[in-house]
Amino acid sequence: MHDPAGLYDLAPDASDVPEGLPLVAGLTGSSDAGGAVGQLAEFLVGELDHSMVASFDADELLDYRARRPVFTFDQDHISEVATATLSLRLMKDDIGQPFLLLSGFEPDFQWQRFTSAVVDLVRRYRVSTTTWVHSIPMPVPHTRPIGVTVSGNRSDLVESLSVWRPVTQAPANALHLVEQRLGDSGHPTAGFVLLVPHYLADTEFPDAAVAALSSISAATGLIFPTDRLRSEGRDFLAKVDEQVQGNHELSRLVSTLEERHDTYMEGNPLPSPLTDQDGQVPSADVLAAELERFLAGRRSDDEA
Repeated sequence: MHDPAGLYDLAPDASDVPEGLPLVAGLTGSSDAGGAVGQLAEFLVGELDHSMVASFDADELLDYRARRPVFTFDQDHISEVATATLSLRLMKDDIGQPFLLLSGFEPDFQWQRFTSAVVDLVRRYRVSTTTWVHSIPMPVPHTRPIGVTVSGNRSDLVESLSVWRPVTQAPANALHLVEQRLGDSGHPTAGFVLLVPHYLADTEFPDAAVAALSSISAATGLIFPTDRLRSEGRDFLAKVDEQVQGNHELSRLVSTLEERHDTYMEGNPLPSPLTDQDGQVPSADVLAAELERFLAGRRSDDEA
């Protein structure tokens, strides 16, 4: 394996970064239900003070044909070509507490080398804890708080926050490798997988970003200004509720999801919040289709 440090360039003042800070990470890749990770990174970089620590080499890690750069054509010439980025930043939360943020695209290539590079940076800056977030679509209702599945070696967070603890196999995120490598070395690590209503998975769901920020706060003690996101979330859910309440079939399907969720959360012997006693996943295809049409129309109205 080539030198992992060859995957990134350190900023000129990278040596001034304090040691012992928490690391927060989220990468956009094959699954980002509700746009949770994308919104999280955009929110943190847009709202908080920050400076660059390290930039990763997109030419080494990114499949441009799968995630093509976006160019701007200005009448008769190309004025800009925007390529996806992956970087480590020094951030300050709402009350000035510093932390590190690893965000951007999930690598398409060289996962083992990338993992080694992140582990090297964790050691270089003597990172205190590593917390990362991911989101997946699940048949759960939008009328209940977004639940999380917690992984890693921080048993206090698993015991207090993890609502679903399956034994299963699923496609990995690159940060699963980072978590495993750091966990094996004894470094305090926690991964939060947000369980986002599957019928809202393809749109930006503000509550998913709020849930991601709340999870990070629980793991790190960092404070974030979430008032704007919470307000957007209330407006978003009010419009979804309006659509559901106006359609008997949608209301029935949401009620089915609510019943299964509540039965599971009340401690009844269901193996999963997603299934009934017979192990059947409730069908919500109609709900997803109807709400997608509704949300598509809403986006068109917003753009008009």
